[in-house]
Amino acid sequence: MASKKSEKLRIGLFGFGVVGQGLFEVLQNVQTAEAVIKTICIKDPDKKRKADPNLFTLDPEQILNDPDINLVVELIDDADRAYEIVRSALTRGKSVVSGNKKMLAHHLNELIELQETFGAALLYDASACGSIPVIRNLEEYYDNDLLQSITGILNGSSNYILSRIFSDNMGYDEALAEAQALGFAESDPVFDVEGFDSLYKSVILALHGIGTLVDPDEVVNFGISNLSSHDVLFAKEKGCRIKLVAEIRKLPDEKFTFFVMPKLVWPDAYIFNVEDEYNGVVIEGQFYDKQFMFGKGAGGHPTGSAVLSDITARKHNYRYEYKKRNFFNPPYYSRDWVIEVYLRYHDVLDLSHFDFETITEKYSGPKFNYVIGRIKLEDIYRIKKLLPRLNVFLASTGK
Repeated sequence: MASKKSEKLRIGLFGFGVVGQGLFEVLQNVQTAEAVIKTICIKDPDKKRKADPNLFTLDPEQILNDPDINLVVELIDDADRAYEIVRSALTRGKSVVSGNKKMLAHHLNELIELQETFGAALLYDASACGSIPVIRNLEEYYDNDLLQSITGILNGSSNYILSRIFSDNMGYDEALAEAQALGFAESDPVFDVEGFDSLYKSVILALHGIGTLVDPDEVVNFGISNLSSHDVLFAKEKGCRIKLVAEIRKLPDEKFTFFVMPKLVWPDAYIFNVEDEYNGVVIEGQFYDKQFMFGKGAGGHPTGSAVLSDITARKHNYRYEYKKRNFFNPPYYSRDWVIEVYLRYHDVLDLSHFDFETITEKYSGPKFNYVIGRIKLEDIYRIKKLLPRLNVFLASTGK
């Protein structure tokens, strides 16, 4: 049942960084939102901010204990602190909008139980794919058991870097520096470029699309920081581009798998022309084939708009029903799946860690070597912690 039109949402906001300020500016320009930010909790009192100083506090309890605040919006970077805030708000019966995908991926089981126990709601469409409303679409539109796969570029920072490399012939370091200068990448870019951001978003998408919540530590993720000019030249000679892609796919026998790694993307793919800070998600169904969603995945205003969408949904008492989890028999997560990969290496010792089932192409040269072959995800997962220490670049061929 919809809430009364006269009842305004009075928001307690945690965080006033790029997204928090973006939300603040979006709210000022949307007259129909029927929501107002009452208090903003920050950690740095000396930082200059474009807002009324009377809005700010250093004390979280000023928001959590305020009976007048009926919605908490959490937009901070610290996943542990975000968890404390969200948990505390839900246990006090306050509904929450969150954008912290790492916190959600690690704690959703508990947070779902807290929603049921205390009657509050947790919305987080803004946590995945920026301005693309993918979570709510998976929850509402794709609420049957026909979905077969979700494939997408989920991280705007890494996609911007790869766009500059392939479109403007920049080196990796130069492209990363530009992304950082424009605010698309953090000063410490590991979260984005090593695939963790995409991994955590994939965990959330798998829950709403497939119905199963997977521990992110159980999933293969590999990033783009080892990308070299050799890999770029290889892709260009083959007529493709390299993108950082998340893939979630149903398997036979009531199983599914997913992984995050660079992928050789060919011109006939929907995501081939997804460039810069944009995200693109392809949803494939048993009978409706493929559907494509596209939009900005980074930036204060696009993500702030996604937060506003959650706020508006909460205004009308919307909550996730976790339909795939509650009304179907969710498939089991499995790494028992063989994929074809491109592996560039320099040292034969590095190559020895990869247990290929078959090798279809091999090159050895004075500056680098590569193989293309089929390997089990389980065998990649086995060396997951070792991979960052190897001088290799790994990419799925999509076959």
